[in-house]
Amino acid sequence: MAKGYYAPSVIKAFEILKLIASIKEGIGISEIARELGIAKSTVHGMTSALEEVGAVGRDPLTKRYTLGFTLFELGKTAYSQIELKDLARPFMEELMERTQTSVFLGLLNSDHVTILEIVEPRTELKITSPIGTTIPLFAGAAGKVFLAMMDENQALRVIGSKGLTRYTENSITDVDRYIEEIGSVKAKGFATDDEEYILGVRAVAAPILGVGHAMSAIWAVGFKTSLDEDKMKALAAFTKETAEAIRRKVERQPPILA
Repeated sequence: MAKGYYAPSVIKAFEILKLIASIKEGIGISEIARELGIAKSTVHGMTSALEEVGAVGRDPLTKRYTLGFTLFELGKTAYSQIELKDLARPFMEELMERTQTSVFLGLLNSDHVTILEIVEPRTELKITSPIGTTIPLFAGAAGKVFLAMMDENQALRVIGSKGLTRYTENSITDVDRYIEEIGSVKAKGFATDDEEYILGVRAVAAPILGVGHAMSAIWAVGFKTSLDEDKMKALAAFTKETAEAIRRKVERQPPILA
């Protein structure tokens, strides 16, 4: 069995952060070194780096370290993702029951889409993927939705920097046609994928949260053999309705306070 990558400096940095977090009044370099059995010079270098990125802060008078606002912001983001999963799950289950498709929840993550949650139909043959998996931004309906959340210039920059990949013979690789497709997604409030990413698979995606949030969307995926044109129209309506219901639920939640 292959061993995982071992990064001692990263592990030490997290040990320092956990120790700082455990002491409300803050802690100095000498105490950190003594508690963790790490050389003072190493502690000084690591705390300086952590301070530079805002992970810790140092009181100029006492020279004691406390957790910084960067970790607070990261914590809020992580919490909001967990909260989104919890809030979205019942709506996703209802959509799955109505359509017998696999329903995904995902976030825009740089130039990829990260799967945050999935609800699968109770059938032997279904489309699935592990939570945490990333898929290319231009892979089908979900990517179209995320690009439609951007302004046109930003979307053009992303397309220009990455290019359009041909996954199947149905993939849209012409930039002008793809931009036209994005415009249609903005107008309709949902995107479709007709065997553009995987042959024999159709999908519908709809946006949940856009500007001012971690961009999120849901998409429902099924086999073309069970999704004719009429069922795709119904799936589009149900998926858009579900995304809007999740968004309203999220927006009714009280803000996360410090």
